[in-house]
Amino acid sequence: MDGAQKQEIPSSEQDQENDIVTQEAAFAYGEPVQDGTGPPKVDSEVEIVHEKVTKQVIKEGHGQRPSKYATCFLHYRAWTESTQHKFEDTWQEQRPVELILGKEKKQLTGLGIGVSNMKSGERALLHVGWELAYGEEGSFSFPNVPPMADVLYEVELIGFDETGEGKARTDMTVEERIGSADRRRMDGNALFKEEKLEEAMQQYEMAIAYMGDDFMFQLFGKYRDMALAVKNPCHLNTAACLIKLKRFEEAIAQCSTVLAEDENNAKALYRRGKARAELGQTEAAREDFLKARKHAPEDKAIARELRLLAEHDKAVYQKQKEIYKGIFGPPPEPKPKNTATSWFILIWQWLMSLFARLSKQVTHKTD
Repeated sequence: MDGAQKQEIPSSEQDQENDIVTQEAAFAYGEPVQDGTGPPKVDSEVEIVHEKVTKQVIKEGHGQRPSKYATCFLHYRAWTESTQHKFEDTWQEQRPVELILGKEKKQLTGLGIGVSNMKSGERALLHVGWELAYGEEGSFSFPNVPPMADVLYEVELIGFDETGEGKARTDMTVEERIGSADRRRMDGNALFKEEKLEEAMQQYEMAIAYMGDDFMFQLFGKYRDMALAVKNPCHLNTAACLIKLKRFEEAIAQCSTVLAEDENNAKALYRRGKARAELGQTEAAREDFLKARKHAPEDKAIARELRLLAEHDKAVYQKQKEIYKGIFGPPPEPKPKNTATSWFILIWQWLMSLFARLSKQVTHKTD
């Protein structure tokens, strides 16, 4: 596939954390604002987008809004308004949901209307009337929603493919899915170079969404290699963004995903080591850097990080030495001897000894 053939930017000339992977061919990145125990408290203006749907913006998006039949990628949490019972959370699944506007399930009609009024990267709180949610009867399977229950959605629209491209992933051929993912990867790379890190991560996440576990499980041989040549760079580029954003734990997770497929991937080892070093996990970081150096011995960035770790160890040793010195203190210096006092003491001791002997002789003669 031509779209999957790219050149790799050399990393020995620059910091690897600034080097987006464009080699030959989540995970959720929109970290939710709330902890998921209840709907977020939002103070923004209420926008009426439909008779039964209102929207409040939590975080502004960018660009255009999706049109009918666009394939949207999103995360959401859902609560019943009356009981505040959370019945669904796609963030926990670490994979975005695919929603084709105008073709969504009946119970997601209201959600689709709300999403159609959002921009890429936007996060919003939607209020959906029961008529456009789970209806008069509700749902007693999964998810469990009582009858006639209005629903609150916290939604993040990661991005969308318009109708010319907006085909359901399940209806695409292998080549189409990999090609769509690769276009998203290249869009992400362009945004990364502009320092639009959040937007870049959204593109990488959509690319990865095209190649979920169910899809990868079916691939063998050259098709699996083609898919990994797009998927792994998306994870690594996401890790580079996360390191810049100081979200080191998430960066480690991205690199570990790549290393599960390719345990000797030097970029994954380097970036995971970088994130671990920032978290103070120096021994684990050193292990990653040493392994990375075995597979990329000429890489200057790896050598620099190992040198920085050595300098760090030396500084820690010196600091500990100073601390112990302060605790126990320097050894006591011997006091200078006073010669006159010493002679006086010796003479006094000799006189007392002489007096004792004379006393014994007098006592003996008396007896």
